[in-house]
Amino acid sequence: MEDELHPEYDCTQMQEGAKGKYVERYRTQTNLVPLDPDVA
Repeated sequence: MEDELHPEYDCTQMQEGAKGKYVERYRTQTNLVPLDPDVA
Protein backbone atom coordinates (compact mmCIF):
# COMPACT_ATOMS: atom_id res chain seq x y z
CA MET A 1 0.00 0.00 0.00
CA GLU A 2 1.56 3.28 -1.10
CA ASP A 3 1.14 6.52 0.79
CA GLU A 4 1.04 9.23 -1.87
CA LEU A 5 -0.64 12.61 -2.01
CA HIS A 6 -2.91 13.53 -4.84
CA PRO A 7 -1.26 15.68 -7.54
CA GLU A 8 -3.37 18.73 -6.56
CA TYR A 9 -1.58 18.98 -3.18
CA ASP A 10 1.47 21.19 -3.49
CA CYS A 11 3.70 20.60 -0.46
CA THR A 12 5.85 23.62 -1.33
CA GLN A 13 2.89 25.88 -0.50
CA MET A 14 2.25 24.30 2.90
CA GLN A 15 3.49 26.07 6.00
CA GLU A 16 4.53 24.58 9.29
CA GLY A 17 1.85 24.41 11.93
CA ALA A 18 1.98 26.73 14.90
CA LYS A 19 2.97 24.69 17.94
CA GLY A 20 0.68 25.33 20.90
CA LYS A 21 -1.73 27.45 18.85
CA TYR A 22 -4.81 26.30 20.77
CA VAL A 23 -3.25 25.51 24.15
CA GLU A 24 -4.96 28.36 26.03
CA ARG A 25 -8.38 27.45 24.61
CA TYR A 26 -7.77 23.82 25.57
CA ARG A 27 -6.79 24.73 29.12
CA THR A 28 -9.89 26.86 29.70
CA GLN A 29 -12.46 24.63 27.98
CA THR A 30 -11.73 21.17 29.28
CA ASN A 31 -13.14 19.40 32.27
CA LEU A 32 -10.45 16.81 32.90
CA VAL A 33 -10.27 15.55 36.45
CA PRO A 34 -7.27 13.53 37.58
CA LEU A 35 -8.21 10.37 39.41
CA ASP A 36 -6.52 9.04 42.50
CA PRO A 37 -4.51 5.87 41.78
CA ASP A 38 -6.85 3.73 43.90
CA VAL A 39 -9.86 4.91 41.85
CA ALA A 40 -8.23 4.51 38.46
